[in-house]
Amino acid sequence: MKIADVPQDRGISEDVTVVSYAVAEDGRYVKVGSRGWEPVNVANGLAWEQVEQIICETVVEIENGTRSTLAYHMVVHQMDAALLAHYTGFFKWRVKRHLRPGVFGRLKPAVKEKYASLFHLSIAELEQVPALPQRGMLL
Repeated sequence: MKIADVPQDRGISEDVTVVSYAVAEDGRYVKVGSRGWEPVNVANGLAWEQVEQIICETVVEIENGTRSTLAYHMVVHQMDAALLAHYTGFFKWRVKRHLRPGVFGRLKPAVKEKYASLFHLSIAELEQVPALPQRGMLL
């Protein structure tokens, strides 16, 4: 596509420009800033709706007492147990065990600190779920 044809549709990234490549008048490829493209914006919007749904489901599980607050922080950072285990150095089975509220409540401060530092939180913040904004406003 030519430089003039690079789409400039605003999307979820708002004023952030994304690098695209276009053909200059001399036939060479050049980097061109783009604010977005409608099909990409729609796909990103759908993906973020799904992330929001998963977060809301996790909050309900925490409120019902079936998951620990660690689960909330894990899904907000778009991690699963395997990735969280990789970043913390814990075994995956151990991370899954820590997702149970009773087990998480009995963890030693050093273990909670490892999770908290990964998420750039204090232990007190790790043990809580922040108030969620209205649907459609998450993340």
